[in-house]
Amino acid sequence: QTKNQAEMNLTHGQRGGFFQISIVALRFFLSSSHSSRITPAAVSAFAFPSLASSSFSSLAFTPQRRTTSSICSRGSTSSRKAQADLISTSASSPLNLFPSRPITSTSLSMVRTKGLEKREEGATPLAGGMTLYIKAAEDGTSPGDCPFAHFVRMVLHEKNLDYDLLPSTQETKPDWLIDHYGGKMPALRHRKECYVESDVIAQYLDFFFQGDDDDGNKRKDLSPYSKAEMEEGGACTDGFFPAVAKYLKSVDNGSEDDISLKQNLEDALNKIESHLAKYDDDGRKGPFLVGDGEHITLVDCSLAPKLYHLSVGLKAFKESAIDIAQSYPMLGAYMDAVFGLDSFKDASYPEEVVVWGWGNARK
Repeated sequence: QTKNQAEMNLTHGQRGGFFQISIVALRFFLSSSHSSRITPAAVSAFAFPSLASSSFSSLAFTPQRRTTSSICSRGSTSSRKAQADLISTSASSPLNLFPSRPITSTSLSMVRTKGLEKREEGATPLAGGMTLYIKAAEDGTSPGDCPFAHFVRMVLHEKNLDYDLLPSTQETKPDWLIDHYGGKMPALRHRKECYVESDVIAQYLDFFFQGDDDDGNKRKDLSPYSKAEMEEGGACTDGFFPAVAKYLKSVDNGSEDDISLKQNLEDALNKIESHLAKYDDDGRKGPFLVGDGEHITLVDCSLAPKLYHLSVGLKAFKESAIDIAQSYPMLGAYMDAVFGLDSFKDASYPEEVVVWGWGNARK
């Protein structure tokens, strides 16, 4: 890239989709004969210059399952240490993957030098040192009703990755999260890095953390199918959650607008049902959404929490106006399967928390 091209790219807005560009570049560079000399910052500079301020740290870890008892409050020792660590490292490694402020001169300098600054870490980040900031429930300390946080936590569980969980309110979010990321959650801090947008976090975790963990257990690949199969599975869920949100927010049950929103939701449910039926005719090997259904994927981890919100919301606000088990039997069976997963249950929250969240949204 020329200097002018790099500076022009820095003016473009940043979205989660550009993470895929960086992934493509990583695949190329890490498989090359010079991969040991190339840092992630260099890859980012080539793939998408405005990501160039990101850098990856690497330390070994001993994985442990997360439970609700391991949740850290903002005033806990681990929480204060995490925030202190961030303050001490932010000057040398600015958190700038999805910034709410312009790219700094340091970032631009890294683009001009293709990001080849001297670093001690390897090219691939290692597990450990992860903290996930999520929406808190009404009590301000327990996990809230966010389906996107639920999605990320399912991925972390399926990948057998240890992390600290910090449910946060607007008042207890760390300043750096508000100043540099607009307070967006879920937000995954991995040592000196921070990632927001659930899709970006999930892809980051799935791509980098594969192979065996420190106990010799193989981590799951949550994108085990072909690109075409993954895209087809994801496509059948397009528009589903917006339809859920609009219908559950409708307070005028039975009105013309409410009936129209219900129809939109039923159309979205029909699309998922048709996808499951199509693959059932081809001979399914398992209950999941993509391909032959044998393996859980990122698509399932994303869809399951949203279906949970729908099932609770229909009972709480819509007098069960849609009977999923009866009208969409294959989807109903799918829900039974994914709701029974350990990763789903470990990351879940009580139905009353879901009702509290949508109750606020309906005001």
